[in-house]
Amino acid sequence: MRRIDYPEPLQRLVAQLKRMPGIGPRSAERIALWLVGTGRQEASRGREIAETMLENAAKVRPCDRCGFFTIATPCEICRDESRADGPLCVVEQATDIIPLERTGVFKGRYHALGGRLAPLDHVGPEDLTIDRLLERVKEEGATEIILALGADVEGEATAQYLAGLLREFPELNVTRIAQGLPAGGGLESADELTLSRAMTGRVLLSK
Repeated sequence: MRRIDYPEPLQRLVAQLKRMPGIGPRSAERIALWLVGTGRQEASRGREIAETMLENAAKVRPCDRCGFFTIATPCEICRDESRADGPLCVVEQATDIIPLERTGVFKGRYHALGGRLAPLDHVGPEDLTIDRLLERVKEEGATEIILALGADVEGEATAQYLAGLLREFPELNVTRIAQGLPAGGGLESADELTLSRAMTGRVLLSK
């Protein structure tokens, strides 16, 4: 007797869900079954989610200036004239901006590198938006670069590399957020109080 499995479209859905971060085989199966369901309400729910995913894939993109998520360039942060023009906070990923925004401490603008230097993973300076960062320093007249990078080996190496490049701007203060973050951890795993203390206790690397 042949063993019965889910229909082929449902198996494909489970396989695609397993590709998402943090979703294992059992979770992917439960989500897939919840999406397809058997009733009219479940079917409508699945369609709404699918339509929302397609809409986001079509409309949401990185801001050409800072790298944050947006549906129009420049993004809402870059368009906000009430923000201070002097300080520019450099983060690894666009997802690191939201935790910092939620602290309510930083009132300037951001720049997402798109990663960090990781030679073992073949990620070099040319793979990050470092050139664009240097252009922004020149164009926007930044007075301070705040390096809000992870407290791990790659984050430290990236911070030191950027500090070296930014020494060509003698009028520019280059700081790094205080090490209130756990060693080996990134911004996404820190609570708001830790991030707030780290931001207000940043230290000068070069000037």
